[in-house]
This record gives sequence, structure tokens and C-alpha cells, in this order.
Amino acid sequence: MLSNTCKYALRAVIYLAINKADEKKIGIKDISKELDIPTPFLGKILQTLAKHKLLTSTKGPNGGFGLIKDYEFISMLDIVEIIDGLDAFNNCLIGLNSCKSNHEKSLECPVHSQFYEVRKKMYELFKTETIGKIVANIKEKGDIIHL
Repeated sequence: MLSNTCKYALRAVIYLAINKADEKKIGIKDISKELDIPTPFLGKILQTLAKHKLLTSTKGPNGGFGLIKDYEFISMLDIVEIIDGLDAFNNCLIGLNSCKSNHEKSLECPVHSQFYEVRKKMYELFKTETIGKIVANIKEKGDIIHL
């Protein structure tokens, strides 16, 4: 459902939240190495998040990335919307135009009614699940979860 780019963005924000200390920035190479994401690709992802005011980016020898907002209030949906958009929650599951273009005319695709509830629940999960909750869960489980 989520693109690899979006998964990397989520993991990077979680990593920054876990390693947040006294507003210290974390270098792109450190993040890239820890998460096993190619540095240039991760750089583009993090710059996109910085452009949307989710992260701060500082250049120079002591530069790097940090969180602007308190991660307790960053939802998964905030990140998904920036990286992938909301199409996964609005478009037809099997890619037919009938759901989107003719919904008012009740011309839904064959799986529309079954997928509607799933899509609604997924949207609510992404909207209510915060980076703060995820970080707390990771810390509670210790070494079981690896980013």
C-alpha cells in the first residue's frame, strides 16, 4: 500500500524521534547507515519532509536533520500525505475509474463496498497513530524491533 519512499520516510522520522537529544542534528550519513537506505535517496526524502516543515535541515560540519514538531503530534498520515499523497485512501482498489468518476451515479467497482470499510479503518489508523506512540512501543519492546 505504501511506496518504499514513504516507508523510508516513516522509518527516518521514527529514527530521528528515537535519537532526538537536546535539539542535536543527526547527519544524513548516520541515518543512512543505520537504516540501510542509500544516502542520495534518503537525502531527497528528508529534504521533502523539511520543505513541508516536518523536519529541520542544517548544512555544515555540525549539520544534519532534526524534528521541528514534537513527534508526539506527528501522525503517520502527516508523512504519508507528504510523500505518497492520499490516493490510497481515495482511489479504487483495483484501479478502475468508475469508483472515483462515477461515485455520485452509484457506478462502483466490483470490490468497492468490501474495500470501503477497510480503507476507512486504514485512514483512521494512519490519522491516529503517532510517531510518539510508535516510539513508545519500540522502547517498550527493546531490541525486538529494528528499524
